Amino acid sequence: MAGGNHSMVTQFILLGCRIPFFTAFLVIYVLTLVRNLGMIVLIRVDARLHTPMYFFLSNLSVVDLCYSSVFAPRMLVNFLVECKNIFYSACIAQHFSFVMFLTKEGFLLALMAYDHYVAICNPLLYTAVISKRVCIHLVTSSYVGGLVNSLTHTCGLLKLSFYGPNVISHYFCDTNPLLKVACSDNHISEIFLIMFSGVIAMSTLLIVIISYMYILFSILRIHSAMDRQKAFSTSHLTAVTMLYGPVSLSHIQPSSTYSLEQEKISAVFYTLVVPMLNPLIYSLRNKEVKDSLKRVIDWKTFSANLFTMTIPVN
Repeated sequence: MAGGNHSMVTQFILLGCRIPFFTAFLVIYVLTLVRNLGMIVLIRVDARLHTPMYFFLSNLSVVDLCYSSVFAPRMLVNFLVECKNIFYSACIAQHFSFVMFLTKEGFLLALMAYDHYVAICNPLLYTAVISKRVCIHLVTSSYVGGLVNSLTHTCGLLKLSFYGPNVISHYFCDTNPLLKVACSDNHISEIFLIMFSGVIAMSTLLIVIISYMYILFSILRIHSAMDRQKAFSTSHLTAVTMLYGPVSLSHIQPSSTYSLEQEKISAVFYTLVVPMLNPLIYSLRNKEVKDSLKRVIDWKTFSANLFTMTIPVN
């Protein structure tokens, strides 16, 4: 509790981005909504896409949709208003949601790598290993893991005191900027959070690396160059790199090497750009998704023509 003339901070002031970026970020957010909603609906309506891989991909789109919506609406409002205050409770809630969805994204990317490994290396056992029940359990576990990690981070922040500066030079309530303005000793909290985040990040990344090592060894045994190209896809590796690269620069590092400007740039990338690009990455080089999209578009065109068609009157 506060002592003397100190009073507990009830609001934070979010800085970080300027008005010229409003249009760019609005376009990015709209594209994120359209692409991820489109991917979810497409997988839902086309029975040919009711497979484990697309089940994981649809959940990834749900996470990306929620993930970007944690930051973008508030950030866009801050572009247009002079008062950029955010209440303490809202800031903690935003941080909680941020960590939860970020962790879920990492788990889902690891699950998708494992699914790809089983499909390539053990195709005869695929339906038994990656059954519908197993898929539901794996996705549920990723959601539980995200919740546990988020609760751990949030409880660590709630133990800190915020009596002095309340200006956060960022566009959302991220962990490191909040630790910077905390008045109490946050050294132990910082070490604990870095270790906890590091273990989760490294374990999920390790699953991806090991899975693709086995995939690569299996593909090298394939004699046909065309079959090798069909078996190996760089889409998932691109998505993993785009997420883990900026996140590692922002969160898995001590405060002595922490750069707020670097954090803001990398945060914009993994909170706004990555959710926008993921549906594009997985659909551009995926023939099944493109064929499904063509079928849906053709059906809509046919339905529209049928609806507008008139019978000639003699």
